[in-house]
Amino acid sequence: MTYTGDVVSGGPSDRRDLPQLTIRKASVGAMDNNVYLLTCAQTGAQLLIDAAAEPERIMSLLREGSGRLDVIVTTHQHWDHHRALAQVVAATGPATTAAGAEDADALPVMPTRRLAHGDTLELGEITLGVIQLRGHTPGSVALVYDDPQGSSHVWTGDSLFPGGVGNVERDPERFASLLGDVESRIFDVYDDATWVYPGHGADTTLGSERPHLQEWRERGW
Repeated sequence: MTYTGDVVSGGPSDRRDLPQLTIRKASVGAMDNNVYLLTCAQTGAQLLIDAAAEPERIMSLLREGSGRLDVIVTTHQHWDHHRALAQVVAATGPATTAAGAEDADALPVMPTRRLAHGDTLELGEITLGVIQLRGHTPGSVALVYDDPQGSSHVWTGDSLFPGGVGNVERDPERFASLLGDVESRIFDVYDDATWVYPGHGADTTLGSERPHLQEWRERGW
């Protein structure tokens, strides 16, 4: 099956198989939050990105993979990205929880690990990098996987979407911070083939978005 990343709330997940990592994407809740499950092909270790809503659907997604859950990463503190966090943690026992250090205290479950820019997360045989993107919230984080046999993959939460960066409530300082981080820590580091998995809606690539950076800068959002 060809991965598209086009999912709808209440619908099936989409699946992408890389040589060492399987990516599953599902949409949950009335705000169509994207939930991602990463599965290490060698070990079956699994990492969930944003326990956003519908804990039963998330538990079903875990079973679509290996059934286990090792790590839950919350990309940022906004309520729609962690409504099912407490239930999923309770149902999965010893899973490690992680979030950006500056957002950690606002979450319903205190993370066992507070993430900073440049940190790494180990998932079986897989290593994921942590990218802090300041502006949508102070502690927003993205995760990146550099596929040794292909392109990079970045899960950006609500910091980068097709068509622009995340909402900063028209605050010029927050916008400058977020666009600056997105440019210097993502666009300046990764090539056009890099796949972007946002917190809502469709996926994109850096190559699709790069020509519009100046347009985003000029419009201020």
